[in-house]
Order: sequence, then structure tokens, then C-alpha cells
Amino acid sequence: FSLKGTGFLPKASNVKVILNAGQRVTFLRPNGYFSFNSHNVSAGTHLIEVSAIGYFFSPVRVDVSARNPGKVQAALTENRRSLIELVLEPLSEEQYYELKEPFSIMSLVKSPIGLMFGFMLFVMFVMPKLAENVDPEEIRRTQEEILRNQASLSSLLPGAQSSN
Repeated sequence: FSLKGTGFLPKASNVKVILNAGQRVTFLRPNGYFSFNSHNVSAGTHLIEVSAIGYFFSPVRVDVSARNPGKVQAALTENRRSLIELVLEPLSEEQYYELKEPFSIMSLVKSPIGLMFGFMLFVMFVMPKLAENVDPEEIRRTQEEILRNQASLSSLLPGAQSSN
């Protein structure tokens, strides 16, 4: 059987048509057609894939009739839509490279290193200003409470009494 391909592709010789994952391979002719020798294709269900640089094609399921020689039914595998005329058209152009994102200050700030840098700046500049506003009497009481807690903890440890 012969099938018609689209004529927009840059070089027809670079378009490879694959039957059953490599069982048979043919190339697109300059006129846009391709064919598999009917003696080499048995009756049954077959899968046709098109390999063309820069384009993505949907695989096509082809049923070759055993009762009626030459009768072929085809359907796209993605949406199971039946094809009356088998014209293979690409679904989309393939993108091989990702576009680089432009530089952004916010991407730098949101990064882990930017967050660590921001925290360090906060500790260096904002925390001393907050400590200035604390009452000195409150600081003295807190220090005494910490010393009492340390003393009570050291009395609970067995090795701490022998060192005193």
C-alpha cells in the first residue's frame, strides 16, 4: 500500500517511516509519498511511526484486511480518530532547547543563597537595634535565672559534684 505525506518538510530524504518499531523502514520520496512493499506486509494490525528532525508525528495504527486484499483502515493512536485518507501531518514542532530565562533580581532573592544572605543581614543590623530597646533590669534577671538553672542542672549530674 502507499500513503501520502505532507509536502512542507524541508528535506523528504530525512523523513523516515517506520513500521512496527523497526520491522520495516522506508523513506519519504521527493513527491511526498512513501510505501511498503505489499509482499512484506502481512495482514493484521501494524503501527506506523514517522521520524523527522524537528517535527513530532502521532503514530498511526493500520489494519490490513486478510479477507479483502488491498483494504486498509487507519486510525491515529492518540485520539483513535479514523482516517479516510492517510495524510501524515505533524502534531507540533519539537523544541530541543529550553529558552534561557532573563535575569531577575527576584529570582536571586528567592534562591537559598539569597535567603541566607538576607537572614545574615537581618541578624547583623536589625537584632542589635532590637537589643538596645530591652530593659537592662530585664537582662540582669534573665542572666540570673539562667545561672540558677545551670546550677540546678549541675547538681543532678553525678560527675559534676566531684569537679566542684
